[in-house]
Amino acid sequence: MTSRSRHLAQYQDFKKGAELDANPPQVRVEAIFLAVFHLIDACAALQNIHINKHQRVRYELERNPAVFGERTEEIWLIFQDIEARLRPKFVYGKNWRQEDFDSVFEKASRIERVCQEVLG
Repeated sequence: MTSRSRHLAQYQDFKKGAELDANPPQVRVEAIFLAVFHLIDACAALQNIHINKHQRVRYELERNPAVFGERTEEIWLIFQDIEARLRPKFVYGKNWRQEDFDSVFEKASRIERVCQEVLG
């Protein structure tokens, strides 16, 4: 099981890749997706919950609402939108537009704000 500190280190590393303008948009989107996954998992680790796989975010958060309290649904819905609707446009195809790119980062920012509140 990965600790909170390890998830935060992973978050920071992936976030650096997401912010690097020299990286192609596809790499930046994948990096921010992985960054916010680790940030969510760091929040879960505070409750001794370990998500371990991005496909389990919704399941684990619904099962453990203490992680985000009343914001549980908001977090998994935003994450799921990045994962299932936006990320595939970049990772599996070339049919994305600038507004899709901007949306990924706006949604990631919303997750980050909530997670920073949880992490204190």
